[in-house]
Amino acid sequence: MAEEPQIDYAAVFRALPGMVALLTPELVYVDANEDFLRLAGRTREQLLGHYIFDVFPENPNDAAAAGMRETRESMLRTAATGERDTMALLRYDIEDTSHPGRWEEHYWSPVNAPVHGPDGQVALIVHRVEEVTELIRAFGGPGGDRRSRVLEAELYTRARELQQVNERLRQAHDREREVALALQAAMLPDPRPLAHRKAAVRYRPAIGALNVCGDWYDVVELPGEGLAVAVGDVVGHGLAAACAMGQLRSALSAATRVADGPAQALEALDMYARSVDGAESTTAATTFIDWDDHTITYSCAGHPPPALLHPDGTVSFLDRATDPPLAARPRSAPRPQAQTSFTEGATLVLYTDGLVERRTDDIDAGLARLADSLTHHQHAAPEALADALLTDLLPRTGNTDDTALIVLRL
Repeated sequence: MAEEPQIDYAAVFRALPGMVALLTPELVYVDANEDFLRLAGRTREQLLGHYIFDVFPENPNDAAAAGMRETRESMLRTAATGERDTMALLRYDIEDTSHPGRWEEHYWSPVNAPVHGPDGQVALIVHRVEEVTELIRAFGGPGGDRRSRVLEAELYTRARELQQVNERLRQAHDREREVALALQAAMLPDPRPLAHRKAAVRYRPAIGALNVCGDWYDVVELPGEGLAVAVGDVVGHGLAAACAMGQLRSALSAATRVADGPAQALEALDMYARSVDGAESTTAATTFIDWDDHTITYSCAGHPPPALLHPDGTVSFLDRATDPPLAARPRSAPRPQAQTSFTEGATLVLYTDGLVERRTDDIDAGLARLADSLTHHQHAAPEALADALLTDLLPRTGNTDDTALIVLRL
């Protein structure tokens, strides 16, 4: 078998065609390839360790200049979201270092991309820019100078309009995300002590402006010393999903207080879901815990099964009462429920699919990862265990689906 070639990636980076630079999330240069140095007219010493806009200040003579603001916002978005950000055609004039005060008109096509570190956070920003000044002016022939200036103005105007439209869309998406998160936070119960029980809850929204989903959790105290714990997941994203989530969580919370068991609570929720826009195919899992009998009675509507971590470190999944999601059948029907016993000191874990599902794996692989993590951290208290599960199981590059999690020591 042939050995893999030893590649000097630093040399490859410096030889890359086109202008490429590396910056920290604070927008300080840490490296630049040879084309970047040559075309930008700067030495390596003038770049490395310096803030980008100290090296390339904005043209003070251009009252309409927006290049600095748009470039900074694009880079900071990349650092914050961990996602690539492609900018529209940008005018950004460059000062001639050999003639201070003389500014040369330039047009650029920039893109910013993240480099993630071992912890999953953005460690560096790859800033690639292609100068298109000559391309814009490259239409010659009789009257070519005039036509090229007209074309230049037209292209630049259209690019600015596109950039403004994109910015308005991004701001609208950001506002929707903020409203959806605020709505979710208002409708989800505050973590609070459960008598003498130790519990932890976590909610992690998805990354990206459009990915706020409808995950929820709920804890209901039952007559006597019983407790009902539930999680659910509305299909869809954004404000509509958050609104449907609030209605379903409240309905299940009310049904739980009068139902004879989790199956009956989900049957009532199924009937209600048929009247709620966006509630179709919602998944949910609910458990009724009886400390006198040391039993857990449970039912799942298309939802990943709750996990039970036993004191000896073994893990079992409560998967003997699974039925289709809410409102997925033509009409309501009785739902199954099952019961299992537990030993004092066991830990019950309910979660939504963002914790275990990955596009490249089947659900069994995700459940196996969850079981391994639970066993590895079996002696941790609920708060520490909840944090460990999120660290072990959520993608290091950021979760693309919401995750709700409840950890309850029995």
